Amino acid sequence: MRKRRFEALVGMLHPDMYRYAVWLSRDPAVAEDVVQEALLRAWKSLDSLRDTDAAKPWLLTIVRRENARYFERKRLETVDIDNLTPAQSAMLADDDDEEMHEVRQAIFRLEDDYREPLVLQVLLGYSTAEIATLIGIRHGAVLTRLHRARHKLKALYDEDAQSGTRQ
Repeated sequence: MRKRRFEALVGMLHPDMYRYAVWLSRDPAVAEDVVQEALLRAWKSLDSLRDTDAAKPWLLTIVRRENARYFERKRLETVDIDNLTPAQSAMLADDDDEEMHEVRQAIFRLEDDYREPLVLQVLLGYSTAEIATLIGIRHGAVLTRLHRARHKLKALYDEDAQSGTRQ
């Protein structure tokens, strides 16, 4: 019964967990690790989930906390992109969809405080009240962060257009 309940929850919500982890970590490989750890924690504390309607925010909160734990315990290796070999530089190649790549890059350049609520609202469809609960801030703070995130994103996008990065 417990296993079936867990599989039903995770089966529906795994794509959202992964997508959220990618936006938090900015790295698909790290996101996979974070989601795996989050799933282990969720399994261990499944009995604490009383209301299945609260499963999505519950799981995303676990993902958020696991992402923080990952970066607390892991000292990340830095790469000097100016000294990459030709084979390594292929890792930096652009996606086929240039416009989507530009939007992603602009979002990634936002500070975490602004990027996270924007991703939760735009990509995962959370209301501002749900975002406030999920990340543990007041509703008004969420509205402010979303407003500033949009303005910062527009400024980054306009900056790229003026510098000739975008066409």
